[in-house]
Amino acid sequence: MFFKLSQITTFVAATAMAGMTMSGVQAAPLVRRNTGDATFYTPGLGACGINNTPADMIAAVSASVFDTFPGAGPNPNTNPICGRRINVSFGGKTIQVAVTDRCPGCVGQDLDLSPAAFNQLADPSVGRIHGVQWNFV
Repeated sequence: MFFKLSQITTFVAATAMAGMTMSGVQAAPLVRRNTGDATFYTPGLGACGINNTPADMIAAVSASVFDTFPGAGPNPNTNPICGRRINVSFGGKTIQVAVTDRCPGCVGQDLDLSPAAFNQLADPSVGRIHGVQWNFV
C-alpha cells in the first residue's frame, strides 16, 4: 500500500511539474572570450568620434570586429560597439576599458590599447603582448 501511494504521489508531482512553464526565467548570457595580441598607440579622435588622451582607459578593436558588430552601419560614430566596456586580461591582471576606436592594423581579436591601459598589463618596452584574453562586460 505504501509503495503504491508513493508511486501515485510521485506521478502526480511529476505531472504537475511537467505542465509548468519557464516564463520569467532567463538563462545567463554566455560570455564569449576572445584571444589575441595587444599593442598600444597614442589615441586622439577615434572612429567613434570621441577624442581620447593617452591617460584614458580605452581600446581600439580590429577593423573586422568593429565593422561586423551587430548594428554597425556606414557611420562609424554611431556603431553600437562605441562605448562598450571590455575586460582585458593578461599575466594574471585584468583591466576594464571602453571601446572608442577602430584598429585597421589589428588582425582578428587583437586590441590596440591606450598607453595607460597597456601599462597596467605589461611594461611598454615589450611593445606587443601575446595571448591577451578579452570579453564584453
